[in-house]
Amino acid sequence: MASQEILREEPRSGSFINDPKVRGIFFQAVVVIVLVALVWWIVQNTIDNLTRLRIASGFGFLRGRAGFDISDSAIAYSSDSTYGRAILVGFINTLIVAVSGIITATIIGFILGVGRLSHNWLIRKICTVYVEVFRNIPPLLVIFFWYSGVLSVLPAPRESINLPFSSFLNQRGFYFPRAVWGEGSWLILVALLLGIAMAWFVARKARQRQMATGQQFPVFWTSAALIIGLPLLAYALSGFPLSFDYPKQSTFNLTGGFQVKPEFLSLYLALSFYTAAFIAEIVRAGIMGVSKGQTEAAGALGLRPGSILRLVVIPQAMRIVIPPLTSQYLNLTKNSSLAIAIGYPDLTATTGTVLNQTGQAIECVLIMMVVYLALSLLTSAIMNVVNARMALVER
Repeated sequence: MASQEILREEPRSGSFINDPKVRGIFFQAVVVIVLVALVWWIVQNTIDNLTRLRIASGFGFLRGRAGFDISDSAIAYSSDSTYGRAILVGFINTLIVAVSGIITATIIGFILGVGRLSHNWLIRKICTVYVEVFRNIPPLLVIFFWYSGVLSVLPAPRESINLPFSSFLNQRGFYFPRAVWGEGSWLILVALLLGIAMAWFVARKARQRQMATGQQFPVFWTSAALIIGLPLLAYALSGFPLSFDYPKQSTFNLTGGFQVKPEFLSLYLALSFYTAAFIAEIVRAGIMGVSKGQTEAAGALGLRPGSILRLVVIPQAMRIVIPPLTSQYLNLTKNSSLAIAIGYPDLTATTGTVLNQTGQAIECVLIMMVVYLALSLLTSAIMNVVNARMALVER
């Protein structure tokens, strides 16, 4: 009877510390309290310092007169413009560098990645040396190389290097004809947009036709005819409203045309060539990730090596390439902040000048953080959409 009573007794509850659920809640609560206290201390300390230095917080300073010039601006700007417009100029310059660099780095990287797998010994070794050299050098040194070692040693303006299409290259940058749009030139832009839309429609229908029947359609030449031919037709129908302002050599400088300054060229070329080395390795890994049986099966069907690479290997490799490719696009965008080292007025440079003049450190740093975060999230969102479209969908 005594033993039965002992078995019927309920087990005593142990300490709550031994309960994993209670212990987890307890430690999470401690972490949250510590974080809240830390944030409160930082905010309170910042407010006290701003009060002591008599610095007003807020973004009202963006409406004040900037009082400084910017050497390279894609929009109208002068020293009488506001601080907000100065930051906008820097943002646009950063966006131009990022977009142009991403496009160029992608093209060069894909060529190098395919070249590293070439059967030609010389091409394979040249691509390998390029990748190993550029990806093992800090990007800032690459920028200095283009700025101080390449562009600064070019001839003076009076001895400019003549390039095709009435273009010139010298120490002060790259000069090429500037388009002058006349009345009715809007029709050319409309025709270009229409050509792009029609090319996309043709490519989509051609893909559906190939998936259904196996028959190919000359998408490239059709798209080229639409994108080039329609604007040319609109150019003729609108009375040839487009003309060009050509650069001309004078005694000490070049006049007319459009100038791309050496600061932009250095940053653009450095980031493009530097990032292309990493993209090349990603492309090479993606191609090697495709089963060799796919290549052999395509060859057995009579496809040529170029067609096998374009129609069989690359589409499957893109499923491997796109996710790490996104990281390289983000790195290029963030590395554009190194432009301050050579005096290119990007977002970091212009916002830094505003910070020095106004003393609004918190607001200026917050603006830069939000802008770079927004650019990174936008790039990631676009690449996620592309990745979703390229993903293998099970039937």
